[in-house]
Amino acid sequence: MLRGIGVLGSIFIGLLILSHASFPQENSGNAKHRRNAIIFVADGLRAGSVNEKDTPTLWSVRTRGVNFSNSHSLFPTFTTANASAIATGHMLGDTGDYSNTIWTGYATFDTGNFDLPPGTPTPFLENDQILSDLASHYDGNYLGETTLLAAASENGFNTAAIGKLGPAAIQQIQSISAVQRRFPVGSPALVVDDATGTSAGVPLPLDIVNGLLAGNFSTEAPTRSNGYGPNSDWNNGNSGSATHHGTLQANLVQQQWFAEVATHIILPKFSGDKDKPFVLLFWSRDPDGSQHNQGDSLQTFDHGINGDTSREGVRNADRNLKQILDWLDANPSVKAQTDVFVTSDHGFATISRREISRTARKTSSEAAQHYYLDSSGNTEEDQGTLPNGFLAIDLALGLHTNLFDPDRHGPEGSRKPFRQMKLNPEFFEHPAFGNGLLGLDVEAADGSDAEAIVAANGGSDLIYVPDHNPETVRQIVSLLATYDYVGGIFVDDQYGSLPGSLPLSAIGLEGNTNRLPRPAIVVAFKVFYLNPTDLQTAIQIADTSLQEGQGMHGGFGRDSTFNNMAAMGPDFKPGFTDESPVSNADIAPTIAHILGFDLPSKGKLKGRVILESLPGQPDKVASSTSHLESADASGRRTLMQFQEADGERYIDTACFLEKDSEAMPDVCPR
Repeated sequence: MLRGIGVLGSIFIGLLILSHASFPQENSGNAKHRRNAIIFVADGLRAGSVNEKDTPTLWSVRTRGVNFSNSHSLFPTFTTANASAIATGHMLGDTGDYSNTIWTGYATFDTGNFDLPPGTPTPFLENDQILSDLASHYDGNYLGETTLLAAASENGFNTAAIGKLGPAAIQQIQSISAVQRRFPVGSPALVVDDATGTSAGVPLPLDIVNGLLAGNFSTEAPTRSNGYGPNSDWNNGNSGSATHHGTLQANLVQQQWFAEVATHIILPKFSGDKDKPFVLLFWSRDPDGSQHNQGDSLQTFDHGINGDTSREGVRNADRNLKQILDWLDANPSVKAQTDVFVTSDHGFATISRREISRTARKTSSEAAQHYYLDSSGNTEEDQGTLPNGFLAIDLALGLHTNLFDPDRHGPEGSRKPFRQMKLNPEFFEHPAFGNGLLGLDVEAADGSDAEAIVAANGGSDLIYVPDHNPETVRQIVSLLATYDYVGGIFVDDQYGSLPGSLPLSAIGLEGNTNRLPRPAIVVAFKVFYLNPTDLQTAIQIADTSLQEGQGMHGGFGRDSTFNNMAAMGPDFKPGFTDESPVSNADIAPTIAHILGFDLPSKGKLKGRVILESLPGQPDKVASSTSHLESADASGRRTLMQFQEADGERYIDTACFLEKDSEAMPDVCPR
């Protein structure tokens, strides 16, 4: 994008960076000022992808404001999980949002919300109707904690969440819980996402609709197609197949519409209300969507998520941020009172579905030794490839039980609500989305009579044991310790210390939540690096329908836990590098502190106020580094490396050490 700009172009960019960074500095928390806040989330942005050439705006925030050089995503490193932390300032053990796909403990829409029939008990949460249904099922707020936007609204702020379907609505979850089987009428929540303008989206207030019409903007959000057909190379939603590459274009059209709504409709409206400050969250789907679906590297690691399409996704997010900061530049009185916090929900890695090390050693998984047929009856992949749902398949085989797909109905007229997967010598079937109900027979619509439930997510999976049978948990952990793709095992504390595993409490997954079911086991999959000194070369075994060479996250490598965080504005130190550990759970407490209101809290797994980033405060907080290692399971064990600061734990990485591991006792190998 910046090739051939010459000396004058370089000078212009330098002036632009200075302009965006030139926020007046005033004392944090000064009561006479009613601050505004903008939180910009670049989904899936790796810290190593930010540079002066590709991302001049993100670079300007990092270099001219506060650079959080020791930042962290929460594990499991997925979008809705970290969205819950960004929304509430709490760890996942308090919010119960453990991953993008969870077992909810009931069949979604079982009350008829949105006139939909009962659905899967393992839903994908990036869906407004599912989130609304989930909220209504669990007392109006499945997270159980007050969100930053809800607290801001109660304290007289205008609020809005714009961008990616799912995480945007989570910021306003208390206001979108279904009422009389519909989204609530007259809700104060302002949510603009992929579903806006459709029956599946949160309705917009009338004044916003009128503003869109007056500005000649569509009242319905564009799709990710960029205006092309479903199989086009330029359709950002096209993930391709095992034999055809995915997208070659970033999510340009949809995100431009979001940016236009933010800068032409919502920010002017908020700034025109002189009596109320505002908090706006903008969640950019890129670079996440482009990295997931990129077609630069089909079935190879040659480019992986470091090719042209992924890079354009990064640039697309940077342009969205620039448009927002340009609006602030054009409104200096608003800019003088506005703090900007930039983050990403998680890092990223290139997918492997065959190799489990950089020496190209192949997996010996039983699930990978069979052929799988697609909906047309054709073989999906060659033998040796891990299918979507490999963990559920391997566990079903290891436990000598049946496997049912919670996302596909059983045969018509059958008493079985879910389709049983065929696992026979001729060919195997895998669950549609990788999720599995394990048991000799599963008849309950909520899956609660299953022996075990696997919620497939990508770089890590959740395993639930509905009847809490400790022998089942012990058997599963023993099996997991033999799988060569496992990168860490974590078990609910109630089952005690099991060889090879660490407790959920060690990673912040056991807290105050008494709403959503808590997984008995969380399994991280193996991560390795083509260049051990470069996180950008990470390869991640992933339980996904995407192809080898495309992109995924969710694992416990530093490539996924190292997100991108920076901030600038009147309440942040200029030109400051914060080397203390910080995480996505620290954002909401810090913003609430700056804006001058309390963030109500029930649970104890809370983030901290990042005081060292604020003017007049010491530059560092006392911190330490340490590690935990599980008891031995025949020479294999889980190792976790972490830091602690101000009573909060920040987890860097975890791995599963094998018998022949040459790693030092407290270092995960690369």
